[in-house]
Order: sequence, then structure tokens, then C-alpha cells
Amino acid sequence: MKGSGKKISIKELSELSGFSPATVSNALNKKRGVNPATAEQIVRLAQERGYITEDKVKSIRVVTYRDSGEVFSDSPFFSVLLESVENESRKCGYETSIINLYRRHADYEERVKAVLNDTTSGVLLIGTELTDETARPFHEAVLPLVLLDAWMPHRAFNAVLMDNEGGAMAAVEHLIEHGHKRIGYLSGGLRIQNFQARERGFRLAMEAHGLAVDERFLFEVPPSIQGSHERMLQILAERCEMPTAFFADNDMIALGAMQAFQTHGWRLPEDVSIVGFDDISFGEVFSPGLTTVRVHKKELGRLAVKRLIELIKKPRAVKTRIEIVNDLVVRGSVAAPRER
Repeated sequence: MKGSGKKISIKELSELSGFSPATVSNALNKKRGVNPATAEQIVRLAQERGYITEDKVKSIRVVTYRDSGEVFSDSPFFSVLLESVENESRKCGYETSIINLYRRHADYEERVKAVLNDTTSGVLLIGTELTDETARPFHEAVLPLVLLDAWMPHRAFNAVLMDNEGGAMAAVEHLIEHGHKRIGYLSGGLRIQNFQARERGFRLAMEAHGLAVDERFLFEVPPSIQGSHERMLQILAERCEMPTAFFADNDMIALGAMQAFQTHGWRLPEDVSIVGFDDISFGEVFSPGLTTVRVHKKELGRLAVKRLIELIKKPRAVKTRIEIVNDLVVRGSVAAPRER
């Protein structure tokens, strides 16, 4: 029927679905009183039969999924990413709205269903804190959706993300090139997929150069400046032996650790070198400037919007994963190791 040139009607959708015209109309217009499973079935059928087309999608919803919310806390990374999404959406003629979904809130499931049943919007899902299981409802969505800053190996999403593993390898190899062999790892306590990929990159770089990973120098800290600073103060007060360098899961962790070392009288980078990940603005003005992995945040947002608009116009397009390569930014936080 979709290829006949004549748009399918509510009545025909009713006959195909087995639901009354009133129920079909209410489901498509997101009115209350329709069972969520019924509404989802009707919406899916309407998309398959061409009733819901690109002409129906007028806006882009930026949905942030939060579990603990720790990764989003105080980080300028996400503000730059969101600004890029809004600018590109406006440039392409789409209005944007931002919805924060907190998994631990009582109305979480209800809000997810409301987002996924809204056929007038495409969804950019910032899934930094998503897991394979919590991604399931979004994977089953029938509306145009692009996963941003995340990847689920077992679920076929359209996704735009950064090269976490490769970026971490470049950071660790930079330390090795400066002569470091005893390299520690400051890991974010919340093991999101980005951090897991960065840990793989850390271990792969060490292995590639024949260097052993000393588990004594793998420290788990909160993924924020204050949290990292407080935890590293405790660690430094308890331990006298340290590696000559650290790779940190993100810049917030790296900067908090640098403050802690300086509080304890350590000189950076003479006594210890540190490399971060993200290239947030704080790192450039810190003393010494933080060597880090630059994530092209604006490009991430821009490409995600463009990919979503492609899906709005061609819902049956082949699913793709777009991965942006990062750059290493060399500043003053790395030097050759010295005898202590």
C-alpha cells in the first residue's frame, strides 16, 4: 500500500491492526487511555505502512539517560556536546528539546514510553551511562533514534561515538615514549562502557610494549575533580610507593589527582606525569597544562544530528556506527621519569 502513491488512512490502519479507528487515532496522537503495548503496536504498523513519514517528524529530542548521574556531574564535556547538537539541529530546521531520564526515579518507565511513543520527534540518545540491559527499550523503538557517545556490542543501534580504545592507547604510548615503564591507571569508579574501552586501550598499549600492568597502581576514584582529589589524598596518605606516571579515565579525574599530588608536595611533571582524556577547558589553564586526548565534541554532536535527519528521511536506511578518531594534545604534565 505504501508504494501505491495513496496515503494509508486511519480506517485502513484500524482494519490492519484490529483496533478501532478511535483507538488508532488516540495512539497516534499520544492521547491518554491507550494501553502502551497497543500504542506501540499501532505506531509500528503506521511507520511500516507509511502513515508516519518524515513530514510528521518536526523536532529532535535530546534524551540523556542517567543511572547514577556521576559521569554528568560538573563535566563541561556534555555542555559542549549539547550546544553542538542544538546548533546543528537549528541550522537544519529542527527544534530541539532536552529530556533527562533518571533510571532510579519512580516514573522512569512511564517517561521512557512517553518519549518512544512520540512519533513527531526523532531521538538523539546520549547513552554514556547505558548498559546493554537498560538499552533494550530504546533498541526496540520504532521512531528514528541515534545513540550518541555509546555503543552496545549486542544491540544494533545507529550510533555516533568516539574511539575510546585508540585514544587511550595513544595516551599511554606517549608516556612510554618519554621513558615511563611503571604506569598506573586512575579508573572512574562507575565502569561505563567508555571507561571500559579506555582500560582496554591502556592494557593493550602496555602489552604491545612488553610492559607489565602492576595491579598495585590501579586506583579506582570517583569521576569528578573533587571526588578524585579527595580519594587521591587518602591514597597518598596511605602509600609511599607510586608509579612514575598515570593514565586517567577522564580529565576530571586527572585534574583532581594532580591537585592531590601537589597538596602532598609532589612536583608535576618532575615527580609524576599524568595524561587525561576529553580535553576539557580546565585542563588547558591548569598548572601544568594537562596532556590529554582531545575528543571532537562539536563534531560528535554535528554528525549525530546529520545521521538522525538521514533516518528521519529514510527510516529503513542501513544501520551504521560512526566512530570519530581523537587527537593527542601535548601540554606540560608529562616529562621523562626521574629518580626519587
